Amino acid sequence: MRKILIDAHTHSVASGHAYSSIQEMAQAAAEKGLQVLGITEHGPSIPGTCPLIYFKNMFVVPRMMYGVRLLMGCEINILDNDGTLDLNDEYIGYLDIAIAGIHVNCWKGGTREENTEGMLKVICNPRIHMICHPGDDTAELDFEPIVIAAKETHTLLEINNHSLAPERKRTAAHDHNLTLLRLCKKHGTPVMLGSDAHVSFQIADYERLWPLLAETDFPDELVMNYRPERFFSYLNIPENIGDTGLPTSAPHM
Repeated sequence: MRKILIDAHTHSVASGHAYSSIQEMAQAAAEKGLQVLGITEHGPSIPGTCPLIYFKNMFVVPRMMYGVRLLMGCEINILDNDGTLDLNDEYIGYLDIAIAGIHVNCWKGGTREENTEGMLKVICNPRIHMICHPGDDTAELDFEPIVIAAKETHTLLEINNHSLAPERKRTAAHDHNLTLLRLCKKHGTPVMLGSDAHVSFQIADYERLWPLLAETDFPDELVMNYRPERFFSYLNIPENIGDTGLPTSAPHM
């Protein structure tokens, strides 16, 4: 097990159902030895999350805190099988990092084939850097074409620790994530381990994921959390993103 240096999917109190400030999150990341922390507040379709102006004003947040590079972003909601997102291109343009996923609160799905087609459209959207928790069993998906498309477009797939919490009652998430890891290993598709932290103490907590990596003998070179330089290069994110105070997001492919 190599040292975790990146946690790209976390939430501050701004998401409405999380419990730590940005500064508390950054300080906890520094204490855990992280170099990069993504703070990705929930998109507008999740009840109680921040208003749109929050994303437009993120340029005021220093991108270095306690020696940790911050990526200010959004966990955008995929709404339907057309790949419709709940954040438009203008607001995605204000983000350092854009991740997208399916949430039961705001998802209108269909058959496995239809759901997969919608997910593929999002993966092929050049403004989306990562698909969060595709294996959490919110929607039936065919994982192999997703894994292949993610490799082709340099879109990271997340293996999400939070999805496996017993309280979440995602009974199929364990097996789905094993399937994803096996397919990513087969096709050489990189993954991002995600804490999905909703309080500072959960940052870089992957305790439920280590057994899955061990069971699949998953190669270190396909885990992006270990290598910040490769992470930034793979997603075409400048390492000094956000320092100018200007809108920062650009297509990564």
